[in-house]
Parts: sequence; C-alpha cells; structure tokens
Amino acid sequence: MRAIDKLYTQYPFYGARRLVVNLPTEHQPVNIKKVRRLMKSMGIEAIYPKPNLSKPNLEHKIYPYLLRGKKIEKVNEVWSTDITYVPMEQGFLYLVAVVDWYSRYILSWEISNTLTTDFCLKALNDALKIGQKPEIFNTDRTGGPAR
Repeated sequence: MRAIDKLYTQYPFYGARRLVVNLPTEHQPVNIKKVRRLMKSMGIEAIYPKPNLSKPNLEHKIYPYLLRGKKIEKVNEVWSTDITYVPMEQGFLYLVAVVDWYSRYILSWEISNTLTTDFCLKALNDALKIGQKPEIFNTDRTGGPAR
C-alpha cells in the first residue's frame, strides 16, 4: 500500500493497470485485482475527466442556432464562450473565455479549480464592462438534440 501511495502521489492520473506496471520490482509480480482492491480500500482513483460531463438537463430550454449561414461583419455582433480543461500535475484547471467573433479579441477569461458557475459569470460580467452588449451570445449547445 505504501508503494501504491507513493506512485499515486507522484502520478495521480495512473489507474490500477499503470500502477501494476510501475510498482517497484520488489512488489512484482502483483495481480491487478489486488491493486484495484487496495486502491479502493485506500479511497483513491485515477484523476482524469470522466465521460459524459456535459449531459444536458432535459428541463433546460433549447434555443435555435442563430449563426448558421450568418456572415459576421462587425465588432460586438457575436460573442462566444467556452470552457476547456487545462491538465495540471495534480488534476485539472478549468478555463473559460469570452471572445468577439469578428475581431477574435479575447474580451475576458477566468480560471478555476472547480467547475462552478461563479467564474463563468465573472468572465461574462468582465466582458460586458469592456464591450457593448453583443447582438448574439453563442455558447456550446447543452440542451440536447437539435429540434
């Protein structure tokens, strides 16, 4: 368990398979089932983005996509925002940016170590202080299938 803990502390993104391969030679050969069992008893698991983080809430309204075929011809006509993962040694940071599509100017950005709405709202409010209100504010569609 001490060897697993030492490896996990150094490489928290390693799962049971990679831990088995990288255990010091005095602990090998060791069964992957045993490593999984020990990891579970120690309360540790590999740190990585889990699947389906963007599952839509079926109660949210789905808005039409207003940019299909639209030619963007001026500043503050369309703004966009997105969140991305930034891998770090001990997990992830989340980066949100607000961009003007015409000028490609980054109006504001924020980073956070938790995926909460407060840093997204701060980025939006900071962007609104810099520029005029956009005609269209585009984000990822998270409302489900197109209708």
